[in-house]
Order: sequence, then structure tokens, then C-alpha cells
Amino acid sequence: MAMWNFPLFPDKASALAGSVDTLFFVWLGLAGSVAFAIAILIVFFSVKYRRGSKADREMAPQAVQQKRNRRIEFAWIVTPLILFLLMFGWAAALYYEHAAAPDNAMEIYVLGKQWMWKLEHAGGQREINELHVPLGRPIKLVMTSQDVIHDFFMPVFRIKQDVLPGRYTTLWFTATKTGDYHVFCSQYCGTDHSRMIGHVVVMEPAAFEDWLVNGNDAGNNAGNTAGNTSGNGLPTMAAQGAARFREYGCSGCHGASASVHAPKLEGLFGKPVQLSDGSTVIADERYIHDSVMLPKKEITAGYAPIMPSFAGQIGEEELLDIIEYIKSLKNASPGVVR
Repeated sequence: MAMWNFPLFPDKASALAGSVDTLFFVWLGLAGSVAFAIAILIVFFSVKYRRGSKADREMAPQAVQQKRNRRIEFAWIVTPLILFLLMFGWAAALYYEHAAAPDNAMEIYVLGKQWMWKLEHAGGQREINELHVPLGRPIKLVMTSQDVIHDFFMPVFRIKQDVLPGRYTTLWFTATKTGDYHVFCSQYCGTDHSRMIGHVVVMEPAAFEDWLVNGNDAGNNAGNTAGNTSGNGLPTMAAQGAARFREYGCSGCHGASASVHAPKLEGLFGKPVQLSDGSTVIADERYIHDSVMLPKKEITAGYAPIMPSFAGQIGEEELLDIIEYIKSLKNASPGVVR
């Protein structure tokens, strides 16, 4: 049995991890080289020009001094500037390459709360402190918090993102290695912050599909009354959202036969929305959240501000289901909202 089992770095298990590590080590080498050079010069000049040494301290003529100083100053300013601009460009390119998830990414919703991670797949499968994902497929996490600021951190994938109350942030990755890896909250969030630990389980695609059908459904006690179900008999998030949509009376104003003049939701998600103040916003998760919780914040042009606030009535998990339902209407024809 090996005696040495203290890895300085976590395993690499995503397509991004190698690029992040390379950038980190180059930055470390560059910063270390500069620090080492400065330390050597400090020691060298301290010894050479110590009190009582025979070093030549005679001043050169002023013209020679100025010429030497200009060369030193030019080299000292321009060389680090070029190096650090190159590093900045490299880091920025890596950031923008990973800023937006691919269109074919599988979406999973993440809800942070003191002190656990609650996750839900589009098919209705729910997990607590565990995230099952398939190998080699882009995964997009849509995240929000029920209470305070959390931070979803997966070291093996070299990614982390703040999870904020009242807002939606995203994170995506493509797993390249099967296994069971840690998930941490890296933002202090209260008494049991250190215990807010989860796992991401990367599975072969076939095993993942089997898990979707036969796997555990942690915390999911929803009935099957919502209509459409996934392969394991669970109501999908969109089906649960449709049930919530009717339960809270949303269909009374936004439905096809509604008598109230309210915006229709078919084809809404992802499209620009003209507001009454002349500005335009994209109908994304944040927009839908604020439209439900803070309806007076952004009034759609041509509509009266009569939408009531559901703050305190709809929980974040229920709102995620409603958002998924509205997403499912993205390509729907007018008149399907019930």
C-alpha cells in the first residue's frame, strides 16, 4: 500500500480543468520568477553595498546616469506590461470560452439553502446533496438561493459560482472522467457552512439513463397528478409547473381564454420584451422570477400594472417548476396555455 496519499491538486475531471491548471501554473511560475529575481537582487545588493565593503560607489556623470536610468525604467515598465497583458488576454479568452453554455447542454436546477444543495432534473428527478450527470455531455446548472449567498464549487471541474437569493446564476461543465467527486459551498453562509458538502456522480451515459428511470428520487414526494411524466413515472418539472400555474390562478390572466389583458406566455422565453419605460429586456429566468415576485419592477409595454406579487406565497422550488413550464412553451403556438 502506498504511503504517500497527499495530492496537492484535486483530480482533473472536466474539459476545462486542464486549461485552468495550465494557466494557474504559468501564472505561478511567472509570479514566482519575479519574486525570486527580486529576492536575489535584494540579497546581492545588500552584500555588495554593505557597510565597509570595497564596492565602487563613485557616481557616474549625470548624462550617463540619465541614459542608464531611462534604459532600466523602460525595460522595467515595458517587459512586465507585455507579460501581464499576454496573461490577461489568455485568461480572458479562457473565461469567455466558458462563459456561455452550449445550446445542447442539459439543464439542471440547483437551489442552495442553509445548509444543503437541492437539485432537480427536467424529468422531475430530485436530489439532495448529490448530482448525477452523464459522461461527455455538457451540463448547465441554473442556480438560485432560498436564503443567503452560497457558492457552488466543484474542485475536480475547476469551476465555482456564487448562488444568490432572488437571482439566477449559471455554471456549466462537461465531465471527462467517471467517479464520485466533492461539491462544496465556498462562501461562508452560517453556522453549518462547513457541513454543506455534496457529491457529483459522473456516470457512463447508459448508466445515467438507467438512473433517470430507476434511480433514487431524494425528497420528491410529488404526486403524479400533473399530467406528463418522465420515464420513471415522476411528473416532469414542466408538468409540475403547469399544475402550479393553475393552482395559483396564473391561467386566469395568462391563459388562452382569459378575459384579463395580460401578456401571453407562448414563445416568450428567451425573446426580447419591450417595457413601458422604453427599455428592452430578455425574458430569461431572472425576468420570470421578478415578474412573479416583483411585478411592478418591469412593466411590459401596452399592459396595465395589475399583476399581484406572489412574494411569500410561492417558494423558490415551485417557482423553478413554473419557470421550466414557461420554458416548455418557448416553441408553442398561441392558445396552448391553460
